[in-house]
Amino acid sequence: MRHVLGGPLLKAYFRPWTKGLENVPEHGRAILASNHLAVIDSFVLPLVLDRKLTFLGKSDYFTGKGVKGWIVAHFMRGVGVIPVDRAGGQASEGALATGVKVLKNDELFGLYPEGTRSPDGRLYRGKTGVARMALEADAPVIPVAMIGTDIAQPLGAAFPKPHRIGIVFGEPMDFSRYKGMENDRFVLRAMADEIMYALHALTDQEYVDIYAATQKARFAAEREAAKHNVTPSD
Repeated sequence: MRHVLGGPLLKAYFRPWTKGLENVPEHGRAILASNHLAVIDSFVLPLVLDRKLTFLGKSDYFTGKGVKGWIVAHFMRGVGVIPVDRAGGQASEGALATGVKVLKNDELFGLYPEGTRSPDGRLYRGKTGVARMALEADAPVIPVAMIGTDIAQPLGAAFPKPHRIGIVFGEPMDFSRYKGMENDRFVLRAMADEIMYALHALTDQEYVDIYAATQKARFAAEREAAKHNVTPSD
């Protein structure tokens, strides 16, 4: 990403600064678990790495129509994004399996434990997929804080503006003590919560103990209710 697809131009545009980059291993597998404030998170993070970073991304990015849809899909594939179906079930299982495969090839894999972008800049509850992937692939988890991407690209903005972006890498988290317990939902929940706590410490975002998708649905209901001048039900 640093050398192709306009990497040098993006680096000049966002002027990213880093802290804790030494926490990313030069060799071997690792999961980079990041907060998610803007679409450009997936473009900026790889800019500061010397290694290839593969991401999961919502399948919508790959199914757009027309020239714009083709450009977005082509760019996403170019930066190493693997589409994931948010419908859940077998589709999501397949995406997780793909992530495990990448990790078992001793590569870096990036994902957003919140599952979607924050709807209001706060940090939301993490999903357990990151925990399962860490255990199945026997990979450490490195918490990553993206700082300022929501200023460069506020919600609803199609094109980002120039703004210096920070990327903070926390210390690797070793979950080998839970080896063989990838099907224990209590263990997975505890791991996901621990990862989100580490992200909270790095980002200083306000933490909300519900899923970001749930909050997005609430906001959508409130907007719809406002159109009709009614109060949405709880």
